[in-house]
Amino acid sequence: MIKFSIVIPILNESKNIKKLAYLIKKELHKKFKYEIIFIDDNSKDGSDIILKEQSKKNKNIKFIIRINKQPDLSKSCLIGIKKAKYKYIVIMDGDLQHNPSDIPKLINFLHKENLDIVIGSRNFSKVYEKKSLNFLRYYASIFIKKILIFFLGYKTNDPLSGFFCFKKKIIYKKKLFGKGYKILSDIIYSSKNLKMKDLEIKFNHRIRGESKMNLRILILILYFIFFNFIKSFKF
Repeated sequence: MIKFSIVIPILNESKNIKKLAYLIKKELHKKFKYEIIFIDDNSKDGSDIILKEQSKKNKNIKFIIRINKQPDLSKSCLIGIKKAKYKYIVIMDGDLQHNPSDIPKLINFLHKENLDIVIGSRNFSKVYEKKSLNFLRYYASIFIKKILIFFLGYKTNDPLSGFFCFKKKIIYKKKLFGKGYKILSDIIYSSKNLKMKDLEIKFNHRIRGESKMNLRILILILYFIFFNFIKSFKF
């Protein structure tokens, strides 16, 4: 039986936590051995109360709260990865835009193909992807994707994906940027010779809560690109 840890960074997702935990259990129960690690970026909407309730109901659920810290998705993910007890890691968002039914597809593909990382890749050319994202996020994602690939090279069709699985060992001793919004880009552009493949997924429309995309996040992503582009030169 494949064993893996699901790391879910959240910020003000109190309306989605319970449903997400239920859907994950529904998809994975009796099929896999797993744990769920929620990393809460000090939410102000009562997420902590719901996390406590869910962890009591489901022994597979754990949570960590980053108190008095600047919200940072990458840092939250790295904390979760460090705490994970299994050698396979799944990263996904806590806003229900990633479908838990895709988790078995990702993890089985990783295991079957003996890959280092499998990326839940969005196809931005399809109509449902345009509908799943608001105007700003859709076009910002396409723009940043093209900038990433232009300066840092092509490694995946969706370097901004927040839904992927990988072998935990691939980030050991890696010098990661370690902050910002997209931990996937940090991992794949800080590593060489990774065996990776895309697996196309359908991105769900956000029903509850608000998108975390803002100007600060866009600036951090652009700074990350600049950081890695400069690092690629050997003086």
